[in-house]
Amino acid sequence: MPTAAPVLLVSDHVDGSVHVVTVPDGTVTGRLTGRHLSEHAGFLALPGGRVACVDDRRGELLVLDPFGEKLVERAVPVAVPAEHLACDPAGRRLAVTTGLGKNTAPWSDLLTVVDLTTEETARVRTRVGEPGVTVLGGGDPLVVLRHREPGALAAHRFADLLAAPPGCPAAPPHELLPLPDDGHGDAQAPGSGHVFAATGEGVHRARKKDDTLVAEAVIPWESPARGWYLRLDTRRPALWSTLRGGAPDPLRWPEWTNQAWRHDLETGRTFLTDLGPGLVFRLALARSHTAFTRIHPDGDELVLLGADDTVRRLPLPAMDGAPRRGGTPWEGVQRRAVAASPGADWVAVTRGGHGEVHIVDARTGHETTRLRLSTPLHHGGHMMLRSRNDGADGDPVGR
Repeated sequence: MPTAAPVLLVSDHVDGSVHVVTVPDGTVTGRLTGRHLSEHAGFLALPGGRVACVDDRRGELLVLDPFGEKLVERAVPVAVPAEHLACDPAGRRLAVTTGLGKNTAPWSDLLTVVDLTTEETARVRTRVGEPGVTVLGGGDPLVVLRHREPGALAAHRFADLLAAPPGCPAAPPHELLPLPDDGHGDAQAPGSGHVFAATGEGVHRARKKDDTLVAEAVIPWESPARGWYLRLDTRRPALWSTLRGGAPDPLRWPEWTNQAWRHDLETGRTFLTDLGPGLVFRLALARSHTAFTRIHPDGDELVLLGADDTVRRLPLPAMDGAPRRGGTPWEGVQRRAVAASPGADWVAVTRGGHGEVHIVDARTGHETTRLRLSTPLHHGGHMMLRSRNDGADGDPVGR
């Protein structure tokens, strides 16, 4: 039955399942099996509470309606392994890039574009790598690929890509802007038509002008560290990232420093908040808080940063198989996913390998519910928390 309560989508991409549960009570309202969603491409918020994601095994873009009678609204064939997923501000035109998958080096150069209204789709060849993607503007938007080594922002007209003939032809961009080789992290501001790319130098930005891109001044990190993740704050015009500093050696990950980075797009001011040492990566935006998970051998925690810059820390129970001293934080270990909705005060955090999800009230910092699902949530799984009209679709990049 349709629900008005916030819903949490929980994916175990290894086990091949997706649970849909209401928050905070944890009632399971839907489940998919045999669906191995791309954790890297993530979930993309669409208007009306819908969600897009990519099944990396079946090679399908899924449009899910967790509030409706039928969970899978649409399935469209796309090229995989999915690297990044984005849509235009209207949520109609989508792009999916391909990347590494389970390979040691990037090998696919396929880009898929989809028009959900006309049901047209096309695949073209671009450039081998692990490109980020944004879809800028209305009408005939620009598909902007963020390439590495050599770094560039490559602009393609969506209509040109959609009109490509069969056979996956090569599609050269009609414009290139130079970018450092270490780009990682993408965002766009639909209102102003800006695209942003995180690099070691700072956040590079460009503005859509007709069907071209105009480079603008780089936003500095204002720290010796850098961000590897970038997202738009739909609650106010701001960008967020987590800055990681310290020795780049992954074996020294317990010593990594972490700062919450917020850049106000209206005032141009940047704010930094220390989060503590260890592994911190993705973040989630609740109604009045920004949530981070910090993994460390001395204890994990959920860090809640309030709109007034107050910091609340909630200890989390240890994970079997968590990253250890002397090993890397990536290979063969359990991790945590975090999710929130800008229309609610709930924050969800997974306990990888245990099949548990902690539901926390960000206003109090107290755990309200602990869900126990039927899969282990390998590698922490992946999640999205949505209210039907929470405005999360104002960020048209997959997370």
